[in-house]
Amino acid sequence: MRRDAFQAIADPTRREILFLLKNNTLNINSVADKFNISRPAISKHMKILTECGLVIVHQQGRERFCEANPEKLKEVSNWIDKYTNFWNSKLDALEKYLDSRED
Repeated sequence: MRRDAFQAIADPTRREILFLLKNNTLNINSVADKFNISRPAISKHMKILTECGLVIVHQQGRERFCEANPEKLKEVSNWIDKYTNFWNSKLDALEKYLDSRED
């Protein structure tokens, strides 16, 4: 199954994992310790995040270290920007219309 960034950020646990990794490289155990869910559950979340390219996992000896790849969030950001521009133009037009009615 092909996964994308939208699927990954749909889950609050995965969003929290991305937040944890935004400035830090952590091993998987350190990530799992931050949550009150099982390590297998964290592993499933990490698998989805790595399949989407939002997290990169590096093997160092017996440890697996995770780091965020924020470049992959540009797809989401671009999508949001389209709607932001659309609604800003609509709200600006509404403001102009309301201002013209006050005169």
